[in-house]
Amino acid sequence: MNKSKKWIDIALLVLAILLGIFFFFPVYFSLISAFKSNGEILRDAIALPSSFYLESFKYLLTETDFPRAMLNSLILTVVSIAFMILLIPMAAYAIERTKRKWSNAVYVYYLAGMMIPFQVYMIPLFKEMRTLGLYGTLTAPILIYISGSVGMGVLLFTSFIKGIPAEIEEAAAIDGCSRFRIFWQIVFPLLGPCTASMVVLQGLGIWNDFLMPSLILHSDKRTMIVEIFKFVGELASQWDMVFAGTTMSIIPVLIVFVALQKYFVKGIAAGATKG
Repeated sequence: MNKSKKWIDIALLVLAILLGIFFFFPVYFSLISAFKSNGEILRDAIALPSSFYLESFKYLLTETDFPRAMLNSLILTVVSIAFMILLIPMAAYAIERTKRKWSNAVYVYYLAGMMIPFQVYMIPLFKEMRTLGLYGTLTAPILIYISGSVGMGVLLFTSFIKGIPAEIEEAAAIDGCSRFRIFWQIVFPLLGPCTASMVVLQGLGIWNDFLMPSLILHSDKRTMIVEIFKFVGELASQWDMVFAGTTMSIIPVLIVFVALQKYFVKGIAAGATKG
């Protein structure tokens, strides 16, 4: 029994290593290609760079709108995440702590929104943004990102709030704390792992989104991913620019993920066992 368990563990380890290599290879390919010229990439795509070629980075940062595009992506991500963290935990708290029929109905309504693909309501949504005068502005995608994250956010936060003893809040209420103060000073700090999971998952989705910004934003409001796609042509592509831009887009994501990794793992693990 012990020997068979040992072989199972070895097989799982080998499988994990193979999967790790499989998922890391695109990142490795992008990194080595970022320091090659376009001709060198076309000659031998998987070979290591012959020299430390930095002209692609220099050209992107000085001769194109890539810095503005990165700033647009940063604004979309930071502002959207800030409003998500400000609004969604309070909505989840009200739904979970209010034991009434309407709260269950609202909860089901939010979850039902997760079942509808973005492509289904994409065109009516864009028409609505145009009617409101928001089409082509950064405000439009921010509103769409916030509203689109409510379903998953409420599901995630309510599962965590269920695990917080209500007696803590009752004791604070006896001491004279308002409901608003109880949430932000007592409940919300306990939602750290859940909040970190929300920041990482939604932040990655917004930072790497291509479809919605490419359709709803004007050319002067391009995001980073849309700006990178500009170097991919029908007949010829500037792959050195594509990989240099991709590499620069990866760096902020890695920094945030490493900083929040401990809380993110806790949040995912705890979310799997609660609710």
